[in-house]
This record gives sequence, structure tokens and C-alpha cells, in this order.
Amino acid sequence: MTTLLTRILRALEQFHATHPWDHNAHYHRLILRQLPKRINSALDVGSGSGDLARLLASRAEVVHGIDVDAAIVARARELTAPAAPVTFTVGDALNEIPPGPYDVITCVATIHHLPFSDALTRFRQHLAPGGTLVVLGLYRPQFRSDYLIDAAAIPSNVAMAWIKNKGRKSPRPTSMTAPTRPATMNFADIVRNAHHELPGARLRRRLFWRYTLVWHQR
Repeated sequence: MTTLLTRILRALEQFHATHPWDHNAHYHRLILRQLPKRINSALDVGSGSGDLARLLASRAEVVHGIDVDAAIVARARELTAPAAPVTFTVGDALNEIPPGPYDVITCVATIHHLPFSDALTRFRQHLAPGGTLVVLGLYRPQFRSDYLIDAAAIPSNVAMAWIKNKGRKSPRPTSMTAPTRPATMNFADIVRNAHHELPGARLRRRLFWRYTLVWHQR
């Protein structure tokens, strides 16, 4: 059984290497649904190649993206139209955030690279009254419910990879070239720490090994 499982996992890994798709971008539209139709300013923390920042620009007067990876920031600038109200900064998401406050702060697949509670505190400090924080994060599976969700995600993951690549082998998207690291916090610890720093925050586990956190500044 162990040998069979190992073979299955290797086959899945090989399939996804040749049929990659961006799990984070899959949730960009969901993130937009948490936000007002029009906003003055937005900050995207861990902006990567800028896909979400450019989407935010369809609603915001000004969008700032910040990422610690200089190469991916350079690529984001290349991909962004000169007339777009979007700027990208290379910097530490905790200590070098461009001056705010911001009506919206988004953070996609980045907060597990940072001290979790410190990051939430810093985001709260840069959020304008009435502003919205949306985090799409990764968590470490630990409990049975986590593994059940993971198991349900596997066939959906294969199907999405096939659909998004139209059945063909495809190169890795630019948005997936930034450095990655595995999550270290389980979902229960994430919820507990989030509620301590952001009372009233709404957290929900999602398919494809992700969770969302939504919080409104009063």
C-alpha cells in the first residue's frame, strides 16, 4: 500500500510539473468579491508578478505592490502598462511598506513567510478606518479534517490543471516563479492568533491547501 501511494504521489507530482497552474490566482476573483466596488488606495503585500495588483487597479485610484524579491518586482513592472495606477516596491513587508493608510490590503501566499502575529499587527496599523484586509494563506495539515479536505482537493487539482492547460504540457507561469516555502502553522493556531490580533476576523479553509482571512477595520 505504501509503495502504491508513493507511486501515485510521484505520478501526480510529474503531472503537475508539466501541467502547472497558479492556485493563488484561482482565488483572485474571490478576493475581489470581498472588497468595495470603488476604493481610493490598495496595498498588495507579496505582490509577485503583479497579477492581483493589476486587478485591484480596476477598482482603486492607486495601488502599491511590495515584494522582497527584486527579480519578480522587475517582472511585475514589465508586465504593467505605464498608464496603470500601480507601483511596485522592493522591500520588507513588515518594515518597508509604502506610506498609507490603505482602504484595502491584500496578502496572497506570503504571510507564512513572515512572523504571523507581527504581520497582522502591521497590516492593521496601515489599514484606514473602515478598510478591509484580505489574506489568502497556506496552512500545515494536522487534523483529520485537514487531510479530508486535502484528499478532496486532489482530483479537483488534477482536473483544474488539465482544464487550464487545455490538456497540453505548458511552461510554468511567471506568477509561479517567486521563491516558495511550506507553511508551518496549522489552521487552528492561525485562527487563534488571528482572532487575538484582529477580533472579528472571518477565516475559512479552502480547497487547494489554502485559507482566507477577511477583516474590516472599525
